[in-house]
Amino acid sequence: MKGTRGVELTLLIVGAVVTVAAYGLLNLGVRADVGGLVGGFGLILLGLLLGAHIVVRFAAPYADPLLLPLAALLNGVGYVMIARLNSGLADSQLAWTFIGVGAFCVTLILVPDLGWVANYRYTLALAGVVALMLPLIPGLGVNINGAQIWLRVGPFSIQPGEFAKILFAAFLAGYLADKGDLLSISNRKIGLVHIPDLRHFGPLLSAVAVALMVMVFQRDLGSSLLLFTLFMVMIYVATQRLAFVAAGLVLFMGGAVVAWRMFSHVQRRVDIWLNPFADPKDAGFQIVEAAFALADGRIGGTGLGSGTPNKIPYADTDMIFAAIGEELGLLGATAILAAFMFFVSAGFRVAATTTDTFQKLLAAGLTSLLGFQAFIIIGGVLRVLPLTGVTLPFVSYGGSSLISNYIILALLMRISDSSIRERRA
Repeated sequence: MKGTRGVELTLLIVGAVVTVAAYGLLNLGVRADVGGLVGGFGLILLGLLLGAHIVVRFAAPYADPLLLPLAALLNGVGYVMIARLNSGLADSQLAWTFIGVGAFCVTLILVPDLGWVANYRYTLALAGVVALMLPLIPGLGVNINGAQIWLRVGPFSIQPGEFAKILFAAFLAGYLADKGDLLSISNRKIGLVHIPDLRHFGPLLSAVAVALMVMVFQRDLGSSLLLFTLFMVMIYVATQRLAFVAAGLVLFMGGAVVAWRMFSHVQRRVDIWLNPFADPKDAGFQIVEAAFALADGRIGGTGLGSGTPNKIPYADTDMIFAAIGEELGLLGATAILAAFMFFVSAGFRVAATTTDTFQKLLAAGLTSLLGFQAFIIIGGVLRVLPLTGVTLPFVSYGGSSLISNYIILALLMRISDSSIRERRA
């Protein structure tokens, strides 16, 4: 299996070539000159990827060879688009990429075994709740675009909720690994519904309910949806009971109606989703411009630097998929979707191959987080779903998101490496 590191290195080189070529085309389209920028960028990129590969080769030699190249490709294309949309943010995103890859390497080196993590599940849940509540502290938290989810630390803004999701995934995996069999047993009945003993179900529901309430209070409904989905996926994987999924869908629909009635900004987003052309110059402007951008892209795109994606508000975060669709066309947008599909498939393959229950649940939960986050933001851009404002993993601008995604990547690769080692032992 160590031979898979050669496959990983080859794929990393291919991804680097694609990214550097895209960066060169961007400079050619914007400045009509490639110059020395592309060569310097290529050396930096290759050095970064080679460093990550060397760490994997020594710290997790049996890990899945697809995960790191796919993440690097998505990150690279995202960087090129951010440089296209806002050159002032490009240097910042490059710095966050270095920090993210550093966090990836540190996680692999310092966490050689995940078995001990399950023993601290309640500590992880408490840490997750504290991380979510930090932005509510006066003087530390800042309100950006109506959401109180940011923490100001000097000149930097950090979104603790991005890391809280990882903590809650670890808590759920640890709790369900220990209590999953008990939750599968229904010894109570309310009407036609069989429910497990509340002694076992209560702590789980309490932790998730507190986290959801904090997120709703912060008006971070996108992350609330992600956490709820994480909970439903992991409890189904642990118990194999469709009744939990059905009950969760009912609760979700009820909660969606309540949120729609309670929050005016939710009503506004639903109205924009249903008919953005009712107010195309104000409320629906972002969605309308994204639709026009995707239409202008057609099959092959307008070409990097040749479109007008800057007309879309928050194109470097919420709407980066629309910018990709305009300048890279249907082919480029489909390639991004395919990369996410391959990543999710590899993540679930990691979950399926490990025999350790905790690691199986953790891999399934972390993969679901990334996959569903990509689904809801792309669905929002395409008007399949109301726009939630979460980032597109590895692609959108944002330091907190990028670092947390690389930590998730490291944990998935650690689980993959451990499962192969167990089978070879």
